[in-house]
Amino acid sequence: MQHDFMRNELIVQKKLNKHDLKKFIRLIWSTDLSKSLLFIGLIGSVLTTATQLMIPLVTQRFIDGVELDFFTPKMIAGIIAVFVIQVLLDAMSNFILHKVGHQVIAGLRSFLWKKVTRLPVKFFDQYASGEVVSRITNDTIIVQNLITSFFPQFITGVITVIGVFFILIFMDWQMTLVMLIAIPLVTILVKPLGNKIALISKEMQDETAVFSGKIQQTISEARLMKSSTAEPYEKEKGKRGINRLYKIGLKEARYMSLIAPLMYTLMMGIIVLVIGYGGYRVAQGVMSTGSLVAFLLYLFQVIFPAVTFMNFFMQIQKAAGATNRIIDILDEEEEPTEVGEEVDITNLPLHFENVSFEYTEGNPILKNIQFTTNPGEKIAFAGPSGGGKTTLFALIERFYEPKSGQIIAGTIPVQDISIASWRRQIGYVSQENAMMSGTIRENLCYGLPKDTKISDDELWKVAEMAYAKGFIESFPDGLDERIGERGIKLSGGQRQRINIARAFLRNPKILMMDEATASLDSQSERIVSQALNKLMEGRTTFVIAHRLSTIIDANKILFIDNGEITGIGTHEELLSTHPMYGLFAKQQLN
Repeated sequence: MQHDFMRNELIVQKKLNKHDLKKFIRLIWSTDLSKSLLFIGLIGSVLTTATQLMIPLVTQRFIDGVELDFFTPKMIAGIIAVFVIQVLLDAMSNFILHKVGHQVIAGLRSFLWKKVTRLPVKFFDQYASGEVVSRITNDTIIVQNLITSFFPQFITGVITVIGVFFILIFMDWQMTLVMLIAIPLVTILVKPLGNKIALISKEMQDETAVFSGKIQQTISEARLMKSSTAEPYEKEKGKRGINRLYKIGLKEARYMSLIAPLMYTLMMGIIVLVIGYGGYRVAQGVMSTGSLVAFLLYLFQVIFPAVTFMNFFMQIQKAAGATNRIIDILDEEEEPTEVGEEVDITNLPLHFENVSFEYTEGNPILKNIQFTTNPGEKIAFAGPSGGGKTTLFALIERFYEPKSGQIIAGTIPVQDISIASWRRQIGYVSQENAMMSGTIRENLCYGLPKDTKISDDELWKVAEMAYAKGFIESFPDGLDERIGERGIKLSGGQRQRINIARAFLRNPKILMMDEATASLDSQSERIVSQALNKLMEGRTTFVIAHRLSTIIDANKILFIDNGEITGIGTHEELLSTHPMYGLFAKQQLN
């Protein structure tokens, strides 16, 4: 059953709690961000703020009638130099903090991608591919916006506010207290709006991921859509998703439209209050005009960080939801590919001992499967669709582990052999003709160790063995011909022959073929069958086939029905002992 990342997020917290913040910080810190760069960026921000804080003090001295002799050419040059230094330091610190932010996001995406490639097949059975992609792209973009855009402003704002606060306390503590009255007012009025926007933003993230998944699925099956004339249906389905996003966006816009005028009104009220109270103190002779102007300049320096803080905390609430979903993936159990022994399975028999398996509790797919295959034998699985043949293949490839029983290679349980070692010795040719976007060369070498050097001569040799050399040579770029997404520029027979050539290159000890010629025309099937016969020579081979004509020469045929082996033998033996196999043979071979 397909689970949905996003639906689980409908039960969300009303506010960012300490646990969310700790998880967010742990996630960011785990990316090995450059602490030295972060320190340099923070020092730059401190120096930038220090130069900015000098400006109101100079203005105060000028207004309060300091002697004009104070403003000598050297002093003026010094003031200009301070402005220039401030610009350079600000630019430098912002660049460094942005660089740190991008390092964090690059590290996070690297973690996620590495994790996804190591997750077991059962994970991809549970989650739609579009939603997994959304976690790697959309959710990391939300964290990226926080780290690269809001975080540098937040750091600068914090340093500015702290510096301004101490200067103002030193200048006039009573005026400072008047200004500080605004803080609880802003919190009381803006925080509920921020929490509401955070909830709506999470809903938007959820719906965006669902919409992205549906779009990806439709685009990947564009030919099915076209051949089924399903464009009107897809148009309406897409329109419904777009409308849902539009309505959520409108909800967010309603609250966002309140925050800007509310903040403006609050700030103007504070300015009026400071000017009024400050003017009164100037009239009383308690405060100078220059001090009042300096106070206002410092107030303006605080207003921008106040808005920045509000945006930062709203963004961090958005990032908390994204962080939870990212951590959900990072916390998934990986496939232990390197755990176990490196074992050469050449010439080892394979034993299935009472193997049972189920995808969901209480719904068995395979029941007490027991058989032995000797090295070099061709073992065929036959039977009605849904009987468990493909699941048996998945257990051999160790995509899943049996619920009970075990598979033994020679005398070694396969669970004791590392998954990487086991799969390197298995060649798989499926009916789907799986191909990766790229060149023919890249597809032939796909999955080989990075340090493996494969010459063109070796590639042409396996291509010839797979009867693929002729059509590859006909391409302008030969082995470097680009074949499009999923090999769309090739015919089904050509894709299958490249898959067979890839299997030749891997030189597997065990070969697995799942209806390898089922989707081919008669001419392609004849050529591919010749290539497969070459590939099977001297190898233990497992074959799934609905067409009995392809397996009548098998050493053993296992008839699997409803998850159980109901017959084992050669073609002739099953004809005489297994009524259902005889019926299958009569329907197909006559």
